[in-house]
Amino acid sequence: MTFPFVPMAEIRRGGILESIHHGIAVVADAEGRVLQAWGDPAFVTFPRSSLKPFQAIPLVESGAADAAGLTEEHLALACASHSAEDFQVALVRGWLQRLGLTESALVCGPDMPRSQADQAAVWRSGGDRSRVFHNCSGKHCGFLTLSQHIGAPVAGYGDPAHPAQRLYLEAFSELLGEDAARLPRGIDGCGLPALALPMQTMAKGAARWAAAKVATEARRTAIRRLQSAIRAYPDHLSGRDSATGKIVRATQGQVLLKGGAEGYVVGFVPEKGLGIAVKLADGAARAKMGVFAALLGRLGLTDAADALAGAVEGEIRDSNGGTVGSIRVTLPA
Repeated sequence: MTFPFVPMAEIRRGGILESIHHGIAVVADAEGRVLQAWGDPAFVTFPRSSLKPFQAIPLVESGAADAAGLTEEHLALACASHSAEDFQVALVRGWLQRLGLTESALVCGPDMPRSQADQAAVWRSGGDRSRVFHNCSGKHCGFLTLSQHIGAPVAGYGDPAHPAQRLYLEAFSELLGEDAARLPRGIDGCGLPALALPMQTMAKGAARWAAAKVATEARRTAIRRLQSAIRAYPDHLSGRDSATGKIVRATQGQVLLKGGAEGYVVGFVPEKGLGIAVKLADGAARAKMGVFAALLGRLGLTDAADALAGAVEGEIRDSNGGTVGSIRVTLPA
């Protein structure tokens, strides 16, 4: 079997090579053409949370978002893998109140905020793990909202056969150009179905989402509204000072993106109708955003790719905050 991955990033400590991250990257357009690929574009894997901008389409298209009075902040949170920072937690709790539900309605399990400082604040206040702290709770609120709006049971919204899941699969199928229900399936960390698909298929679907290349005006409008929400509130997708926010701002909203677990990132370039899919073979979170930033330079989408890659990955530091190493993108020509 041919190794499907190529070297993409190096970790150096004291100038000495310590680790190498291999991966795959694919760039496609809305016509379904693969424009560039590093590694095997046919490699099948799970995009994980990178699928959230697709999962949120029915929330808007169905009219559920408007009926519930959701704002762009809510739509961004529906696409998020958030850090459970104060503003994100407040949005989730307020959203559940709008629905007349408690956090027990969320399928995702109880969790703690991402940062140690926020965790400490929870413990100091006498709090505990909570489902609203789970990074996927915004997505789950979206499915709850959709379920209520279409008159489907709130319980069981994570079942692949649930009407809310079927609406997502129908929208995703149009963007992929194939039946998403036939894709290999696993279970995501939040308890919802996780689909696996070839990297090139993901890049093509992302390009069509970027271009809003769909048959109906309602779906086209829904995608454009989600793009606007991500562009306006990129911090909601992860957290303050996140790589996602830095890249969206550095490109002045020209590039949108959504990270996923296990080293996955999907990018969208609406003005050019381009989709980008990146996967690091070892599942590492570090380096993937640097690789993504370097790709933007290759595509002519930023004149400061090296600086951006450094800004989103940063340096390797010790426990005292001192610089002890670096992450260097080595994406092949």
